[in-house]
Amino acid sequence: MNATQTKTQSLLAPVLGMAVIGLTLLFAVGHAQSATLHDAAHDMRHATGFPCH
Repeated sequence: MNATQTKTQSLLAPVLGMAVIGLTLLFAVGHAQSATLHDAAHDMRHATGFPCH
């Protein structure tokens, strides 16, 4: 096995892991009610001190 194959294989797992996380998040947000998403974003803005009113 040469260095290029080893580097490619070592990068494959994190890339696939992030793709799974991203697709899961996209699926969950796509099926959530808009009021739920608004409330979550609103609460997060207050928690971080960002003015939203």
